[in-house]
Parts: sequence; C-alpha cells; structure tokens
Amino acid sequence: MGRYVELHSFIQVAHKGSFAAAALNEGVTPAILGRRLDALEKRLGVKLMHRSTRGLKLTEAGEQLLEGAKHLMREFDEVESGVSNSSTTVSGHLVVSAPAAFGRHHIAPHVYAFQQRFPDLQLSFNFTDSVIDLVSEGYDMSIRIGEVTDPNYVAIKLFPNWRVVCGTPDYFVKHGAPQTLEDLAHHNCLAFNLQGGQQRGWTFLRDGRQIAMKVSGNVACNDGELLFAWIRQGLGIGWRSTWEIQGELKRGELVTVLDEFALPDYNIQAVYPQQRYLPAKVRLFVEYLKTLYNSPDYWEKPHLL
Repeated sequence: MGRYVELHSFIQVAHKGSFAAAALNEGVTPAILGRRLDALEKRLGVKLMHRSTRGLKLTEAGEQLLEGAKHLMREFDEVESGVSNSSTTVSGHLVVSAPAAFGRHHIAPHVYAFQQRFPDLQLSFNFTDSVIDLVSEGYDMSIRIGEVTDPNYVAIKLFPNWRVVCGTPDYFVKHGAPQTLEDLAHHNCLAFNLQGGQQRGWTFLRDGRQIAMKVSGNVACNDGELLFAWIRQGLGIGWRSTWEIQGELKRGELVTVLDEFALPDYNIQAVYPQQRYLPAKVRLFVEYLKTLYNSPDYWEKPHLL
C-alpha cells in the first residue's frame, strides 16, 4: 500500500507542478507529499525531481518513472473495477471536466445528491471551455458537447442536442427571419470574439456537408451565458445549443430559424479514455447523469445552486 501511495503522490505532484497544488487536490499537507517523494527517491536510489523556488522539474529518471507509474495506476484501477463493477458502493476520487456554463447549470446543482448516494467517493470538478487531455492531465472523464473523434476515447450519449440559430419573436418581427444562410449577413449576430474561440464562425449542414458561415454583430464576448442573455433581451440572434434554450423555446420567449441547416448529433456526451474495465466511479456517475437528463421535463426547468 505504501508503494501505491508514493507513486500516486508522485504522479499528482508531477501533473500539478507543485507540492501545494497537489496537496490541495489530495487533501493532505505539502509536507506529507514531500516525505512521500523523499521515501520514493530513497527506495529507488535516484533523484526524481529538481526542486527550486522556480518550481519543479522532472529528472530523466523521473520522466521515465512517470510514464510507467501512470500505466501501473491505470492497470490497478482496471483490475479493481473488474471486481467492483457490479457494486453499488464506490470509493476513491472522481475527477471530471465539463464546459463552464453546462457544468454550472447541469452538473454542479446535482453533485450533492450524487455524493449522498456514495459518501465514500471524493469528487473534483473543473468547469472550463478548454478541451482537456484527460490522460495527461489526470482526469477520469469529461462531459463534452458535440462530436468526439479521438479513437482513444469512448463517448457515451447522455442526451440529444442540436446547435440552432435563435432569437426573440420581437427581433424577427422587426428585422425579418433569415431564409438562407447567406441572409445571416444582414442580421445582428451575437457571437464569440477571438478570445471565445469561435474564429471559424457558425457551422451548419447544407447539401450533406458542413460549412462555416462568418457572422458579425455590434457586440461580441468570450462568455456564452452573456451571449445568451443578450439574445433573450432581443439585441440580436445567436447560435446556441438546445440544452440551453429548451425552456425559453417552450415558453415562446425564443424561436429558432434555419432549422433545416442545423448540425445533427451535436449531443451531450460523457467521454473517458479507452480501458479494459470501466471504473465503477465513472460508470455510476455516467448512469446518474443519463437518468437525470432523460427525466421528463428536465430541460425545461432552471438548474442552479
């Protein structure tokens, strides 16, 4: 057990780049992690990390051990999961990433109920719109919206979703509704700026192939929730996911246009690395979210802490 703890702590320190960050993640003090690394180096008889005021740097031996240790940890988790896969109890640490707005609205409000079911499981979440490398950054799984093409990952659909152009009824009364994709050039399109990462424009399906339409408007930002607020205020039209706007659509506060060009299968998906055995902690969380999202009327209700 001591060897497992030492290797696990070494991996965490290497990934986080500091004892303080790794200790926060592990729920121990930096001094404890320092002692574990010292014990590991003493047992192996090699220096694994250079420590200075500027940070940590792995030695050549440390780089070699990191790769092998990550493989061993995955094998350990797979063997353990093979035994516990049919169990309804689980322990350990589940680390999850998700898009920022989606995580705030549709994961965070439900964490408490899940944790009450599995009180021995520690949960850690990173809500970010950046695409995370799950393996190299130490995540068990992520929630992603849209296509997943990496063959090293497994993607499980949690709920169907589309990307659509929408606006308020009043906006379309004043400015007319676009009939073709080219008509978007004559509308105030509320879109992400360069910092928001939507340089290609809005993506549609026409004549069986994807095309990107450059759009422009009088305001832009890097925050999807702010764009959504502006759309609801009638300042312009936007390209949003149906998971975000279903309540407003049902109440008639927003309407969609150009639906015939909407991208199919822009689904909400749980993504995790390919592995022989799916860890029970991942399986149970995926099942929990899938059941939750497929509950009647779920998407029409507000979900905030």
